[in-house]
Amino acid sequence: MTLRVAPFDGSAREWDGFVQSQRGWSHFHLAGWRQVVENVFGHECLYAAARDAQSGALRAVLPLVRVRSVLFGHYLVSMPFVNYGGPLGDDDGVRALAAWAVQVADASDVKLLELRSRCALPVPLAASHRKITVTLPLPTESEALWRSLPAKVRSQIRRPQKEGVTVRFGADQVAPFHDVFSVHMRDLGTPAQPRRLFEAIVETFPDDVHVGCAYLHGRPIACGFGIRWGDELEMTWASALRAHKQVAANMLVYWSLMERAIEAGVRTFNFGRCTPGGGTHRFKQQWGGSDEPLWWYTHARGGVATTPSPDAGPYALGARLWRRLPVAAARALGPSIVRCIP
Repeated sequence: MTLRVAPFDGSAREWDGFVQSQRGWSHFHLAGWRQVVENVFGHECLYAAARDAQSGALRAVLPLVRVRSVLFGHYLVSMPFVNYGGPLGDDDGVRALAAWAVQVADASDVKLLELRSRCALPVPLAASHRKITVTLPLPTESEALWRSLPAKVRSQIRRPQKEGVTVRFGADQVAPFHDVFSVHMRDLGTPAQPRRLFEAIVETFPDDVHVGCAYLHGRPIACGFGIRWGDELEMTWASALRAHKQVAANMLVYWSLMERAIEAGVRTFNFGRCTPGGGTHRFKQQWGGSDEPLWWYTHARGGVATTPSPDAGPYALGARLWRRLPVAAARALGPSIVRCIP
């Protein structure tokens, strides 16, 4: 069959219906993310489709975003700022969209094209596995999950409970979530995403988002931002204040979200992406989950193999200086910088 590749001109309903029927789909493939990215960051979104040339039926789709700045360079990413993206559809359609993306990248002198897939794709591009995720199957009852956890993990969950830590969930937790998140990111030497991003996600996907904060003496000290699709829930962002590290409130946040997920019928808890062998990877492994390699396909100009990292290479000095900024200054300056780091 002959395929026609062009900017997607259908409805959000058509797009999402197709996405949710495909292997390897994620929440970040949904049409609503285009509105989030455009409204919050102002980036150009190049959402494309491969259709049957005769019937017009969808064969594949690709959400692609252009991220460009003087400091970090010019990138095409599917999807930036999150863990998954990449083309979805049958093999011919996926190959057609990948070839189209390469043509767009070359024509506009893009530094790097990156297609962040959950699974292997039938495309002639180099695949990077520098990032992985950890997933944990969930039983039908939280008590069964509790019994399956290592004794050390159960002890770490009980510790904040004994200290009087409580966890609250709801859309009203976005502001305290961001208060903790922005301090945590400053301490890591990384600019934090703006609060408006998380507000926009909640507004666009109110039924899919679980925002929780752990409180000690009325103050938020740890937080998590979970997103559900299908029977899977991912902890997409999570943070905790170093000043309260010994309380281990982040353990209670994770456990509380797992309990909510089980009650909602979720069958897979996704801990989100991390670097193999790092501290975050070890934290996620302790829950008993399994590593899952990510398939990030790249087409690079000049040998560039990855998107920029603010704490590596020439940007490492900036990370060290960022850690010294007052929180208020980091919150004010961060959004204009991080919007250019896909």
